[in-house]
Amino acid sequence: MTADIELARIEAGAVTLHDARRKVRWSVDLEPFEIGVYPVTQEQLAEMLGETASHPRRPATGVSWLRAIRFCNAASEWEGLDPVYTFDGEDVTWHVGADGYRLPTEAEWEFACRAGSTGAHYGPLAEVAWTSGDGVTTPQDVGAKLPNLNGLFDTLGNVWEWCWDLLDPARYDAYRVFRGGGFADDAWSVRASTRRGGAPRMHQEDVGFRVARGGFDATDAAQGWSAEADRERAAIDGPLPPGWTPRR
Repeated sequence: MTADIELARIEAGAVTLHDARRKVRWSVDLEPFEIGVYPVTQEQLAEMLGETASHPRRPATGVSWLRAIRFCNAASEWEGLDPVYTFDGEDVTWHVGADGYRLPTEAEWEFACRAGSTGAHYGPLAEVAWTSGDGVTTPQDVGAKLPNLNGLFDTLGNVWEWCWDLLDPARYDAYRVFRGGGFADDAWSVRASTRRGGAPRMHQEDVGFRVARGGFDATDAAQGWSAEADRERAAIDGPLPPGWTPRR
């Protein structure tokens, strides 16, 4: 594989997440992990899946969450690593002890993005992120703006990035989180804490992904995520609040 995936090591730490809908904040203690220095590029996606990249250095977009998961497994197998995910139809299981490529949890993503910063951005937005303020109409080549203090490029702006976690299973069922904002978004959306999401098969021209690595000594729980917490978040007692649509 010529289009190698460059990773940065992120040391252990803690991050506070915020769910505006549920009006809750919670702190997550993280073990060390690795995360992509750049979003996965068109070149990397094409090379892994036998396609042609029209703009090799732009982030791979139009990629569904499920396809990003399959890219992770393919990259793991290519490099002789243990694949992280198994499939039962569209139900995906994360084997948290495996050391292959995977999507970051949203706690990992936000911690890596913030790089010790506490504000909405890790630097002046015009210098670190492609947004609507730049007047561009497509994703831009990765690495053209300034990195954060972890050496990561484009975590804010350019394209949104899929994470492993469910967005809000009580309201949106299987929707998965994406983070970071994109080239068409204004500053309000391009913040380290902003959470959005979509269905696992959804694909849009401003949504891509970056990979992570790190296996953990646990079962169905790691880096701020747990299957049990997902089940608890999905449970609703009583009628749906006004304005909600049924999950199914």
